[in-house]
Amino acid sequence: MSAKNIATTAVRAGINTDQHHGAVVAPIHLSSTYSLKGFNDKRQFDYSRTGNPTRATFGQAIADLEGGAVGIVTSTGMSAVHLLCQLLSVGEKVVIPHDCYGGSYRLFTHLAKRGQFEVIVVDQSDAEQLSKALAEQPKLVLIETPSNPLLRLVDIRAIAQQAHAVGAIVAVDNTFLSPVLQQPIALGADIVFHSTTKYINGHSDVVGGVLVAKEKELGEELAWWANCIGITGSAFDSFLALRGLKTLPLRMKQHQENAQSVAEFLATHPAIKQVYFPGLANHPNHELAQQQQQGFGAMLSFEVKGGVEAVKALFANLELFTLAQSLGGVESLISHPSTMTHAGMEIEAQLEAGITQSLVRVSVGLEDINDILTDLNNGLNASQHGQKVTSLQNDYAKKTPQFRVSSSQAAVW
Repeated sequence: MSAKNIATTAVRAGINTDQHHGAVVAPIHLSSTYSLKGFNDKRQFDYSRTGNPTRATFGQAIADLEGGAVGIVTSTGMSAVHLLCQLLSVGEKVVIPHDCYGGSYRLFTHLAKRGQFEVIVVDQSDAEQLSKALAEQPKLVLIETPSNPLLRLVDIRAIAQQAHAVGAIVAVDNTFLSPVLQQPIALGADIVFHSTTKYINGHSDVVGGVLVAKEKELGEELAWWANCIGITGSAFDSFLALRGLKTLPLRMKQHQENAQSVAEFLATHPAIKQVYFPGLANHPNHELAQQQQQGFGAMLSFEVKGGVEAVKALFANLELFTLAQSLGGVESLISHPSTMTHAGMEIEAQLEAGITQSLVRVSVGLEDINDILTDLNNGLNASQHGQKVTSLQNDYAKKTPQFRVSSSQAAVW
């Protein structure tokens, strides 16, 4: 799907579909139940846990953007991950990345401890580890690229081909990039899922998830399970997320531009030990990002010199960035993965994944780039010197136009 098609699909989702009153915007249907035409004669919808007009419109919109057949809207992003688990039976295996989102790691490993299935945790960028894991003939292979929080990439097409060769289903977490910047189904995935709380809704006022199946049969199986275990999303949340979806392409364009500026700024700041952002030419997966993505996204992480005490000082001296979990909203957020998003992982597992106490994750928002850079500079200087700097004491402000992502680096719009 071209960038033009994506923008049109996002904007037109649900437009002019009201058959009763001609509402231009898809109406919200809050009814919990729907009447039958007569004895044993159901309409399209009968009970909102099973199906809801507003939720169906939103689910189909995401399916269209991802190039899939069926979109199942869930109550949270973790509900979407839990829905994946319904594909696994006792004794069957799932392969997950060693550096996946902490909530996903916690769910898979704890359900495995209860004997619901077996989990194999591997570094999917390590060909030998991956080959050994696939030799176990797993039922499901979970891919997360870029990874949370270290922005590592893996080759979706290559892993999908290897997984399919042993009969595995491939599911990709596409939360960090959204369908605007990456379409895993086109790269070989069978399922793609999102926390719609993040970029798809984009305004930090909805908690939700969505799972898109490439094939109708698999989608119907997952939809059956979603109804069975009661994890389908609400009509109101679907309505809000559908509204947020309409500006997704525009938001992602500006998010990316700001993030590229931030990454280049951080890469030269004396307080920074390491920056993790695929949009930087020295990122080990920069070329892969150019091949399988339509942009570099707006998530990045970095390590601060001075360890956890420097991180605390950084957080204490920020005014614009909000210290909070989540990501993908119009506002800039900053977090400490070890104690926040990945607290559900054992310390040993965190270190194995590369998550240290000096690691900071940033969701770059849509504020003016000069304000973003000034705030970060103040906080970083304070983290190293114990004092707050009120303005950029270098030439970063003058260089700001140079930091802006070029048309060749941004998504093709």
